[in-house]
Amino acid sequence: MKSFFEAHIWPNRGRLYRLVYLWVRDRSLAEDMLQNVFEKSYAREEELSRHPNLSGWLVKSLKNEVLMHFRQTKKLEALDGLEELPVEESGAAEVSEAAGKVMRLVKSLPLRQQEIFQLREVEGLSYEEIAGHLEVSMEQVKVNLHRARKSIRERMINQNISK
Repeated sequence: MKSFFEAHIWPNRGRLYRLVYLWVRDRSLAEDMLQNVFEKSYAREEELSRHPNLSGWLVKSLKNEVLMHFRQTKKLEALDGLEELPVEESGAAEVSEAAGKVMRLVKSLPLRQQEIFQLREVEGLSYEEIAGHLEVSMEQVKVNLHRARKSIRERMINQNISK
């Protein structure tokens, strides 16, 4: 029989990794932060088995881990310009050209729009789940998702016209 950790926490590792990588843009740092959250959740397995929103707790813990890291490294102000950081392309050969274009455009969006787009379009979360994970209102989720989609659509149209 699987432990609570194996059955309920470990299956979230892919989604959580993609989310923390979106925030820190460093593979090894993202893995370390995810490991720290997993260690904390394993130690609190009994308590978490009764938690009403386990997924939200994991995302919030991961977000706190990221904020703690940026505070300790005195890079908290770097979060404001995070959407401008260059990101290496990975697995571009495996995805279609159109999907690759969309993902590059997503990386050029403001961070909040990137997060919401990732959670909705890639992870398939509902508006309610996204609002809970990011601790924002449902209206903010809808507005940011609309803006992200509109920006991507406009940029795709402009790129096709200019080529």
